[in-house]
Amino acid sequence: MDDSFAAVVARLYAAPPEDFVALRTEEVARARKARDTRLAAAIAKLRKPTVAAWLVNLVAHERPDLVEELLELAEELRTAQRELRGAELRELSTRRRATVGALAREAAKLAGPGRGNLPLTEVENTFAAALADPEVAAAVREGSLTKALEYTGFGETPRPQLRLVHGTGDSAAAASATVRQIRSAPSDDERERRAEARRREEERRQAEEEHARAVRQARRELMTALQQLSDAETAKSEAEKQVAAAEKAIALAEKRVALAQAALSDLGPAAT
Repeated sequence: MDDSFAAVVARLYAAPPEDFVALRTEEVARARKARDTRLAAAIAKLRKPTVAAWLVNLVAHERPDLVEELLELAEELRTAQRELRGAELRELSTRRRATVGALAREAAKLAGPGRGNLPLTEVENTFAAALADPEVAAAVREGSLTKALEYTGFGETPRPQLRLVHGTGDSAAAASATVRQIRSAPSDDERERRAEARRREEERRQAEEEHARAVRQARRELMTALQQLSDAETAKSEAEKQVAAAEKAIALAEKRVALAQAALSDLGPAAT
């Protein structure tokens, strides 16, 4: 069923949202006619995407090469962030803006003419989230989003290491019997040692959580600063272009003034 289901998903999520329900009904009917009840049930559960999600899915299906370029850039960004390479991060931040903008424009182009007020900001936010979060990147690559996504933080929260111990049959009974044979309660020293161990474990856990929060905050501030730097550099470049254009216009005007003055001088004083 996997290949058949993947093919149906690709067809449905690359189609315009207004056609989704009708196409899904057709696919369910086709699967039932083929007596594939599992496939029919799986298709029936598929949810209609928003317009923004459809645009992202459209790029994933029609231009997978662009999505792969985005994911390659995401890996470069993560590497530069881990190693705190400032100069490279600034250059990658500029590339990030250009890449996300280009993907949004490609989505609008693939949507075709006659579609006004496309939610391109949501599309850009989704592609930006794919740059920051590998799970979002995988979802974007799959091309079956049902809504736009937005990333709000950086870094991973430490996960506790758990170990599940199973006991069944004779081994469980033997363990129970062993427990019943323990008649004496823990000593005061043992209770203190256990309490101290619990306190240390709690302090260690709190320290890890605090460190993780600090790392996430530092990375957020770094990305914000890099974005501001990129915006400032763009504004500076635009301002320099405007200054150059103004200087050119002034030079041209001065040249015209000089020519006009020369022409007036050649004509001599006006007759009275």
